[in-house]
Amino acid sequence: MRNKVFIVGAGFVGSSFAYSLMQRGIAKEIVLFDIDKNKALGEAMDLSHGVSFTKPTIIKAGGLREAKDSDLVVITAGAKQRPGETRLQLIDRNLQIFKDLIPKILESGFNGIFLVVTNPVDVLTYVTYKLSGFPRQRVIGSGTVLDSSRFAYLLSQHCNVDPRSVNAYIIGEHGDSAVAAWSLTHIGGIHIFDFCPVCGKNCFTQEVMENILKEVREFAYKLIELKGATYYAIGLALVNIVEAILRDENRILPVSSVHKDILGIKDIPLSLPSIVNRNGVEKVLNIKLSEKEVEELLNSAKIIKQVIDSLDFDKEPVLS
Repeated sequence: MRNKVFIVGAGFVGSSFAYSLMQRGIAKEIVLFDIDKNKALGEAMDLSHGVSFTKPTIIKAGGLREAKDSDLVVITAGAKQRPGETRLQLIDRNLQIFKDLIPKILESGFNGIFLVVTNPVDVLTYVTYKLSGFPRQRVIGSGTVLDSSRFAYLLSQHCNVDPRSVNAYIIGEHGDSAVAAWSLTHIGGIHIFDFCPVCGKNCFTQEVMENILKEVREFAYKLIELKGATYYAIGLALVNIVEAILRDENRILPVSSVHKDILGIKDIPLSLPSIVNRNGVEKVLNIKLSEKEVEELLNSAKIIKQVIDSLDFDKEPVLS
């Protein structure tokens, strides 16, 4: 393996990801592609001027033919979310981009792993799976990896502990129907519902839970209103996914993939804790949720399916 990462889109997300990836030192080669060739070239030059401060990394701009021998193609390109706009409302603009982009990447001979970041990420993960004909384990969406980090951050602030001591997942849609998997949430190995008495505050109520989930769902809207876009945290989240793949780590991450059957809904993309390694999504974990969480996950799946069913899109996958 060359440990070569091809990034489609040199905007805020793509360039922040490239910077974080370079800092981590896990890719031998990073190629930036953008429809604005000067933008890609400028970002690559700027980053390459700092390689003497990091692990040796080749960073350059290139055309789509450079995807051929890449281990990963990471797609960040697309229309950005406007203030007040939901992620799902982006589909009309970004579907056309993917219809044009994916076949061109395949023409290069690329046969690695697709990592989709562009929103709505779940729907576009499905679109990429269909257009590419790749096995479902090799088409991954960034999913709720960032949402889960936001969730852990809020819990750490509320409980006054290090975020790294929090094990928490947001599952389902990367969007307004995201589900907080309280059943799987632990702090220092103690279940969240048992941690409150240990902490001594006794402040963890239903209202607190609802407010934390509401804040997780609304973080992106707040950031778009404040600064126009979100990019640093997703850049770091992507590095964790890519590192799990390139280093064959078998790391458990809540990435999005197209599931054969979830709650009776077939071929639906959403995020669930999954073992991620060189093969992509090696295995989706069979998690135990509460009855309420199952209902919420089913609702999330139905919302995504409604959007997929509305698409002018009928290409069948070559592989299952």
